[in-house]
Order: sequence, then C-alpha cells, then structure tokens
Amino acid sequence: MSWKPELEEIEGRRERARQMGGEERVARHVAAGRLPVRERIDRMLDPGSFREVGSIASRVEYEEDGSIKSFTPSNFVTGRGSIDGRPVVIGGDDFSVRGGAADGSVGNKMGWSERTALELRIPMVRLVDGTGGGGSVKTTTEIMRSYVPFNPDWDISVALLSEVPVVGAALGPVAGLGAARVAASHFSVMVRGISQLFVAGPPVVYRAFGRQVEKEELGGSHIHAHGSGAVDNEVDSEEEAFEEIRRFLSYLPASVYEPPPRCEAEDDPERREEELLSIIPRDRRKVYDARRVVGLVVDRDSFFEMGRYFGRPLATGLARIDGIPVGVMASDPRFAAGAIDAAAAEKMTRFVDLCDTFRLPVVNFVDNPGFLVGVEAEKRGTIRKGVRALGAVYQATTPWCSIIVRKAFGVAGAGHVNHTRSSPRYAWPSGEWGSLPIEGGVEAAYKRRLQAAADPDALRRELEEKLASLRDPILTAESFGVEEIIDPRETRPLLVEFVRRAYEIVVNGARGPKARGFRP
Repeated sequence: MSWKPELEEIEGRRERARQMGGEERVARHVAAGRLPVRERIDRMLDPGSFREVGSIASRVEYEEDGSIKSFTPSNFVTGRGSIDGRPVVIGGDDFSVRGGAADGSVGNKMGWSERTALELRIPMVRLVDGTGGGGSVKTTTEIMRSYVPFNPDWDISVALLSEVPVVGAALGPVAGLGAARVAASHFSVMVRGISQLFVAGPPVVYRAFGRQVEKEELGGSHIHAHGSGAVDNEVDSEEEAFEEIRRFLSYLPASVYEPPPRCEAEDDPERREEELLSIIPRDRRKVYDARRVVGLVVDRDSFFEMGRYFGRPLATGLARIDGIPVGVMASDPRFAAGAIDAAAAEKMTRFVDLCDTFRLPVVNFVDNPGFLVGVEAEKRGTIRKGVRALGAVYQATTPWCSIIVRKAFGVAGAGHVNHTRSSPRYAWPSGEWGSLPIEGGVEAAYKRRLQAAADPDALRRELEEKLASLRDPILTAESFGVEEIIDPRETRPLLVEFVRRAYEIVVNGARGPKARGFRP
C-alpha cells in the first residue's frame, strides 16, 4: 500500500489551480498586456526557485458522491523563492479570479506571506493586481450581514517597513487595499499604460461625483510617478518592473539585522575625473547635470534613481562606492534652482528614513538655495513638509557625508547635515552659503535705504558687489566655518575613505529595528 492515490489527488488539484480563473478570463488578462500571476512570479525570481505555499487552497463544491462539482482557486499566490541567490517571500494577485478582491481569497494566505517575511527576516515582494485582497460588496451578500471595516494584518505590514525591505509593483488597475499595499513599501513601480492606482475606481467616482472618468485619467503612472509621488518609478513593461525590483533589492540587506551587501569593487577607488574641475559653471545662474556629477563620483553605472519625476529639485537614489551600497541625494539646479519645494521635502523624508532604517551611509551633493518661496510654495505647505524633512535628517544615525557643490542657504540649506554630528563635510571652491542669497538678502536687509535712495538700482548693485566680495569660501574656511575645501577631483577618493569606515561602523554596530521605524 502507498499514498499514491492521495498524491495524485493533490496534484490534480494543483493542476486545477494553475488554470486560475479559466482559459477565457486568463486570455482577456493577457490580451490587456498583463502576464498571468505564476508567470510573473517565475520571471521575478531566480529560475526554479519558487516554492509555492497553499497551492491547493480553493473554494470547492462537492457532489453527493464526494466528487468535485466546482473548483475556484484562491486569487492570491504566494511562497518563497530567491532573487540573485538571496531568499525572499513573494505574493501575487490573480486578477482572473474575482479581480483579486477579498471574496476571491481563501484563508489568509496574504497575511501568512507578510508574517513569514517578518519572522524569517527576508524581503517582501508584492505583485499587486486588482484590489489586492480589498473589499467587495459581494462579501456582504455571502455572509448575509455588513461589518465594520478593518485592514487585515496591517500591524504586520507596518512592522515590515521597520525590519525588512518591502517592494510593491502595481501591475494592473489597483484600488483600495491593493493601492495601499503598493504605497506601503520602500520602493514601488508602475507600468506605463497598463497600471493604474487609485483609492477607488471609476464606478465609485461616478456614483460619488456623477463624473465619468477613465482608469488612466484617474490613476495612471503619469499621475503617481510624475505628480503625486505615491509611486516611485514608472517603466514600460512588466519585465522592466521586475528588473527594477531586483536592482533595488541588490543594494539592501535582507533585514535590519544584517549589514548591506558589499560586492567586489570593479572601479578604481582613486579615480579622479578631470571633468569635475569645470562641471560647475562660474556663472552662478547657469545649471549643470547633477546626475553627471554623481555618476563621475560613485562606482561606474551603479546609480539607481528613485522618484526621478517627483520632487524634481532633489535627485535621490542608491549607488555603490568601492562596492559598498550608499544612499545618494543631489540637488538638481535645473528645477527651481535646486530649492526644496513641498514635494522634494516629502521625497527627502522617505529617502532619509529608508537609508537610516537599513543603515546605508548617505552622501549628499548640496546645491540648495533654500526652501522654495512664493505664493504657490506657501499654499503647498512647504515649510511644514520641509520641517519634517529636517526632522528626518536630525533623527538619522546612519553615517553621513555632505559635499557642498555650490549653494547652501537658509533653513533648508542648513539641513544638508545634522550639524551636531561630526559628519565629514567637504566644499568645492564653487561653494557659497549664508542665511540668504545675496540678491534677495539685500532687498530684505536694506529695504529702507533702497526706498530712500535717489538711485535704488545703483545702490542695490553697490551693496550686492560689496557682499559678493565676502562670498569667497576661502574666507569661511579661514575661520573654520567649513571643514575643508577640496579639489573636486578628490571627491571620489575621499568618499571611498568615508564609506569604508562607515561600513565598518555599520557592520560592528548594534543591529535591529529602530524604535522610530520607517514611515511611508
């Protein structure tokens, strides 16, 4: 005797589950440009590494003789696998079964996946499509009552953010809890033209406001990756989304209990780029390519940008220096002259929290004329959001180094580093700083003299020229107001020195989640 009949029954049910919502529904899903859930998982993970959990979880109706009358698989597929040889937990919604809604789920597979990632201390990868386990009014008819809403396992989702890397990919129309699962992550991505993300879809919007709206208009990637900042990156295909997730995870440890993964350095640590000597224009009104500056300093081709089209005065991303993962911030003078607006402040907060949670050393390339000013800036609450960003900088304990490339003015400019820490800080000879830029400062400080002057413009020029003579960074360095002015070509060797020691501090320091944690 053997257990072969039972094993054959189990395998038969697995085969039924692999048919998902049926041939017709799966075909419609594919025709819309979206991959079936198991194919997504296979493309996301290392080949052959996926070990599914709950593979035969399903809703089954039986005939009187015990044979199966109907079989509906769970619309959530989960299990363990690996990415670049490192273990992860992955969960994906099957839109072909009830659009991924809660009334298509079986048991608590989603909760299992999140709790497992937390307890095994490995990254959580969410491939979200539909409501992501969210509600449906059909549930009310099934249970014959209503219920006070709750977010299942949200305590685990919050705890995850302070302990392991969490990524979310919106791979179709994503609403309600599904949208929240994408946003509650350290890195999120949408597929242009295929993914949409919203609190509620077009039918609910129509009932609420009487307005017909298409999914793309309501929550396309152009809204969230370019405008709202609810999602970090926008890509052109699911395969590109999977590649971005793989790359993001490559910079991060499996959990806060481990140091970031160092790889073999393939770039000369002593590399000195001649281009850096002249990359900052002498004309203070001219711009330059901030990403080019970063690329000339970090390991070649290692910069992975996050949120490029949101909060554009500030570029943020992950990179490697001497093979060691670091977080990089760089002011972008092409947008608002690098002044921090409300969106850039929000972006800074999340990014600093990310680096601090996973103990990535931060390198900050500073060209910040202050917080953005003006009526619109005030309406957007720039100062409130800016203060939150400054709080993130001052709460951070991860090693930090600032390179003052050009401007550092005002409250925002002062926030380029926590000044109470002995963090390395280097200035380029193009650096300039103060409480206010000279041009605006003269108007504020000498308002009455200018108003009383026979020739206000001439007096303004005279005052500006006088103050400009005091702008020389060497004068600040003479009084030790800035630690060191360096040849820009020395930036990479100095950062290699900083990052090597920072990594030793991280490896040998206390491990575990911070009490404050990560706030999405």
